[in-house]
Amino acid sequence: MAFPPRPHRGAFNPRFRKEQQQEHRTNQMIRVPQVRLVGDNVEVGIYSIQEAQRMAQDQGLDLVEISPNADPPVCKIIDYNKFLYEKKKKDKEMKAKAKASEVKEIRFTPNTDDHDFNFKAKHAEEFLREGNKVKAYVQFRGRAIQFKDRGELLLLKFAERLSEFGVLEGMPKMEGKRMLAIWAPKSQKKKKENSAE
Repeated sequence: MAFPPRPHRGAFNPRFRKEQQQEHRTNQMIRVPQVRLVGDNVEVGIYSIQEAQRMAQDQGLDLVEISPNADPPVCKIIDYNKFLYEKKKKDKEMKAKAKASEVKEIRFTPNTDDHDFNFKAKHAEEFLREGNKVKAYVQFRGRAIQFKDRGELLLLKFAERLSEFGVLEGMPKMEGKRMLAIWAPKSQKKKKENSAE
């Protein structure tokens, strides 16, 4: 008489399924003969998996596989929740640093008056001071496209105004019905050196 196939280990065990969804293998999920232990509370070295798991148990902590592709895999004895929290925090900080520099847009028309020009220039200076790039463009509507030279002059005047805070990345150029130019912030170091002189 043939017996039906045995169900998969995780089929009725919600804990096993939860383990499968974990980002890192921990404790009994690590199935290699030996691991390299690193961290503050251990002597760095290669240990058998049983010994590493026992050490983690003795400290009331988890054995967490942090580098599965190393040979042997690298593990750390740490509270897994704390490890995840610190990793999340580090990732958040890295994202924040990457996001710190944005491109801010400033829009002109060929007939922008002096008051409006100065108002927008102050904003642009502030953006550059904060480390953001500035993209300024002159929007041409309908027949205003005849005044391309007016748009170019406006952007070059803007470049002169921003010269203390930003560097023009290239001459103004047309893109569709608008002429644009981009400024990158001057580095803090250069500004400090200039002020020291």
